[in-house]
Amino acid sequence: MKRNIYKPKIAASILSADFSILGKEVKDVDRAGADIIHIDVMDGSFVPNITIGPDIVASIRSYSKKIFDVHLMIKSPASFIDNFYKAGADIITIHLEAERHPIRTLEYIRSLGIKAGISINPGTSEENLKYLLDYCDLILVMLVNPGFGGQKTIMSQVKKLYNIKQMIKKENKKNILLEVDGGVNIKNFSTLVDAGADILVAGSSIFNSGKKMYNKNIKKLRNSWKRSDIKENF
Repeated sequence: MKRNIYKPKIAASILSADFSILGKEVKDVDRAGADIIHIDVMDGSFVPNITIGPDIVASIRSYSKKIFDVHLMIKSPASFIDNFYKAGADIITIHLEAERHPIRTLEYIRSLGIKAGISINPGTSEENLKYLLDYCDLILVMLVNPGFGGQKTIMSQVKKLYNIKQMIKKENKKNILLEVDGGVNIKNFSTLVDAGADILVAGSSIFNSGKKMYNKNIKKLRNSWKRSDIKENF
């Protein structure tokens, strides 16, 4: 298998940040080298946790000019698209499992002039994405059951990731970005990139060591891919 020739992007998940100084955390991780700011929105219903809403997103928007990648882990996401768009989202990703009419919602997100993403949980087959490729700019593959940070990657999802990448190539939808979220660290970073990931969401592996380590942690993730040899046979 040929190595992914594109430089992977690192999206810093603020779910693992210090919420008491969230704006400062966004600024610090931006300066430390994160390519994207990943924002997990949870409602306590679709997933067993509650995080933040559009007002908080709006309040931290001025702390970074980086892409705000808003991941809606909520029921009836279509009802909240306008709120997060106005708050400053550059990408809005909805869950296939949470939306009855995903094509309509994805089209509406695009109509706002921002990128539309679709996400699937570990228990959802990649085959469900086949008829959505014309309507999305990004596919987010969950490597853990969503709801909490700091979980260990379910490595069986790597095969799913690879299969989706091949589906994208087969359908000639090369502009679609493939993102992964859940347990990303220096041990699995290279495997995930080689399986097809363009964007890797990292939370605990960046934030858990304190501000002084943000830059070093991001560099460690990048270097773990640069140094790695391809060992996986997908």
